[in-house]
Amino acid sequence: MRISLFEKTSVDRPIIAIVLVLTGAFVLAAQDSLIKLMSSETSFWQLQTLRSFSNLCFLLLLAAVSGGISLLAPISRKAVYARACCLTLCMFFFFGGSPYLTVAQMAAGLYTYPVFVSLLAGPVLGEMVGPLRIGSSLLGITGAALILSPWEASFSLVQLMPIVAGFLYGCNILIVRRFCRGESPLALAWATGIVFISCGIIGAVSLTIFPLPPSLHQSMPFLAIGWPPLVWGIIGFAVFVSILNLTGNICITRAYQTADASLLAPLDFTYLLFAAVWGRLIFEQWPSEKSWAGMSLILIAGLVTAWRERQVSKHKEYDKVIIK
Repeated sequence: MRISLFEKTSVDRPIIAIVLVLTGAFVLAAQDSLIKLMSSETSFWQLQTLRSFSNLCFLLLLAAVSGGISLLAPISRKAVYARACCLTLCMFFFFGGSPYLTVAQMAAGLYTYPVFVSLLAGPVLGEMVGPLRIGSSLLGITGAALILSPWEASFSLVQLMPIVAGFLYGCNILIVRRFCRGESPLALAWATGIVFISCGIIGAVSLTIFPLPPSLHQSMPFLAIGWPPLVWGIIGFAVFVSILNLTGNICITRAYQTADASLLAPLDFTYLLFAAVWGRLIFEQWPSEKSWAGMSLILIAGLVTAWRERQVSKHKEYDKVIIK
């Protein structure tokens, strides 16, 4: 029996897409919180290698029951692997700072990506960057600043890592929008898994052969240690977050392929709420009033950007009708 969810499609299914986005945001927020929780028990490189190996195994199984191994083959190899490289670097900066940041800080930094999408839409996609886009970008930057508080004495450059991750995630969105709309979600996930596991192995081997100074091991163990002692608990954890990772990313990728992005973008920001809830449940951390204000500004910026994209989309459709 074939599962059509993973096959290429040109049909819009907005209701299903909304459910997929909400599911994906909820699951990915859980995954990110759990990785932060376990960051003291493993290393970024070890976890990426184990999780990616598990991802690739699951993807082979999903492809086999969904229509064949051909679903793993990309249409545009360069674009798909360029996206995978962006996501790999995004995860490095996002999870690299996780031991030192709250879940709210991580989420807020990552969700500055609409700001970068808006600013890069001009040079990358040839779209006009008008006052509305600039205003929403400034609003998003203000929200991130409220949460990260760079003016406080406790501020560290590590707090900028999720924002770098947001930039890289924005680059991923632009690549998907421009070059990968017809790709199978499994092909996108497969390429990401290949790049992830390659970087994980390279990082683990390099740091094992050429270890960093003990001072860095103590201050940044999650990034500075290549391959800590492996126990069954870490293997089981890697398999579990692999399931969460694949579920979340396939849901969101599929959603954006089956409905208007301007409809889904506001719902994507529920990740901020889910991240706050998971932070409360797992770490007993609840965002401060200032953090809530910052997340609200980021949400408003995202909603304004989504509304603007919807208006542009309507105008394009109208122009097509007039030309016909």
